[in-house]
Amino acid sequence: MRRMPQNRRLERRIRTFALGCLLPVVILASWEYLGYKGIVNRSILPRPSVIWACFVDMIASGRLKKHLLVSASRVVKGFALGGGAGLIFGILCGLSKLWNDLLSSLIGILRPIPMIAWIPILILLLGIDEGSKISLIAIGSFWPVLLNTSRGIRGIDKKLLEVGIMLEKSRFQMLTKVILPAAFPFTFTGIRLGVGNAWSCVVTAEAIAAATGIGYVIMYARELLQPDVLLVGVLSIGFVGLMLDVVLMWIEKRVLRWNEPNE
Repeated sequence: MRRMPQNRRLERRIRTFALGCLLPVVILASWEYLGYKGIVNRSILPRPSVIWACFVDMIASGRLKKHLLVSASRVVKGFALGGGAGLIFGILCGLSKLWNDLLSSLIGILRPIPMIAWIPILILLLGIDEGSKISLIAIGSFWPVLLNTSRGIRGIDKKLLEVGIMLEKSRFQMLTKVILPAAFPFTFTGIRLGVGNAWSCVVTAEAIAAATGIGYVIMYARELLQPDVLLVGVLSIGFVGLMLDVVLMWIEKRVLRWNEPNE
């Protein structure tokens, strides 16, 4: 198929971006108007302009940066642990029917358990230090990487394997040159979902006796009845999560350029 001309692709991206911004702008404008008129209770749901002023103040004081960096550090450590384990076990389950059969029941039991239910278990096992927080984030990021990697390997086109066998490739070469590259689109999807889960788990993780982090900011603001600070914390999580996903999509397009359909 012929590729779309560069100017048309640019116009399409601008139109997509504009349409994506339209609904949030309408919601914010309506929210500001309703708050200004007193239709929305300002003590419960402050106007966007008030939230923005609070955001600017927290940025200027360095408070927001400090807590976001602490949370980001926990997310990086948790994802490295959970995502790495998910990748290893995903490869094992995808390559070996024995491993898949051994772990399928355990995965079916543990995966539906919500993150908040892990808190008392982790406190009993690891206490209230950093280990329990990082472990909770690791659990959240483990499942998407495991399941997508396993699914990607088991869904490889059999013809690719037959070609590798015909060329007399070794097992290691089959794994590194055929199986993993073919499964990488699924694996990368798992990584994106795992990073998103890790970041969304940070609030739950920081409910475990934390004194720093964006989750701590949200919980503390709730106790002090500071809805503007609370909403700054919540929206910061959303914006950081969005930026992470945009960066990962950009990396995916560069790494998996061969897998993109022609437009």
